[in-house]
Amino acid sequence: ALHHNAKMTIIGALSTLFLLLAGGWLVLGLTLAVVMSVVQERKIWLPHTLPSLSLWGMLKVAVFNFVWCSFCFLGSIWVILKHVLTLGLSRMDVDAHCTVERFVAWCCLRMFIGRVQVNGIDNLPPVDTKPAPTYICNHASQIDVAAVYFMNRRFKWIAKKSVIYLPGVGQIMALGEHVFIQRKGKNKKSVSNLFDKSDKAIQSGIPMFFFPQGTRWMADRLPFKDGAFIVAKNNAPSMMVPLSIDIPRNAWNSFYPFMFSESDVPVVTLTVHPPVPVTEETDKEELKKKCMDAIYTAMPTILQAESESKKAAKYKT
Repeated sequence: ALHHNAKMTIIGALSTLFLLLAGGWLVLGLTLAVVMSVVQERKIWLPHTLPSLSLWGMLKVAVFNFVWCSFCFLGSIWVILKHVLTLGLSRMDVDAHCTVERFVAWCCLRMFIGRVQVNGIDNLPPVDTKPAPTYICNHASQIDVAAVYFMNRRFKWIAKKSVIYLPGVGQIMALGEHVFIQRKGKNKKSVSNLFDKSDKAIQSGIPMFFFPQGTRWMADRLPFKDGAFIVAKNNAPSMMVPLSIDIPRNAWNSFYPFMFSESDVPVVTLTVHPPVPVTEETDKEELKKKCMDAIYTAMPTILQAESESKKAAKYKT
């Protein structure tokens, strides 16, 4: 009996320690994620051609990210429980992306930002297209990540390896079988893994999604990196589908959802451009330029910021 009691005491102590460590990771991880999200988003809106984030705007960024991480964490638990209760019959990758990620994106945008208007939805290739298309889109803000789910299409993200440690977000992305890469240091193996997993997904009919800028920025255009275009050419004949996300200047600073007039609600515009065919003979630089030109033609916010910047520079000279 004494031996049994000692064993139960040890098990209880280890369980308590595990719960404390898990709780500490969750609290600390959420806190860091929220703080860093505010810092990073604030930098995007610092250029003089854009309105700086107000205290209200920064609060919305913080709550947006807290809700996103928390809902993803709860969603991860649901995905795993469903898989266990169905004796492994459920598809965790499908449930994670098509149910949890879409639901979280919809909730966060509708609760904190406003409406999403999708233009050119008919330009999306059929869901059963093989090889699947490669989606590319400008990256201006955290809002982009939520807006693209309004296409209601399955795809796989490319994300930094460190994202997997974020509470909620990392777990749901791992369950959704998105692709994680190491962006700094010795990353030859990581880059090879990116191309291998991207090719496998596209050949199986699941599109890959790239932000070819490589970072978030809104004040002007950034050059596109090669990754997405290499993937598209590796899987030729295939298609690239350029997407534009235009974020209104009052997206964070508006008093939404505390608005009485529907006309004052910020509207995020997602534009789907006609697919660009890709063959083995397609020139990568020409393909890049064609996609870049298509994306930025539907972005009045950036075009306006560029125009104001040029006017300011001309005035100074």
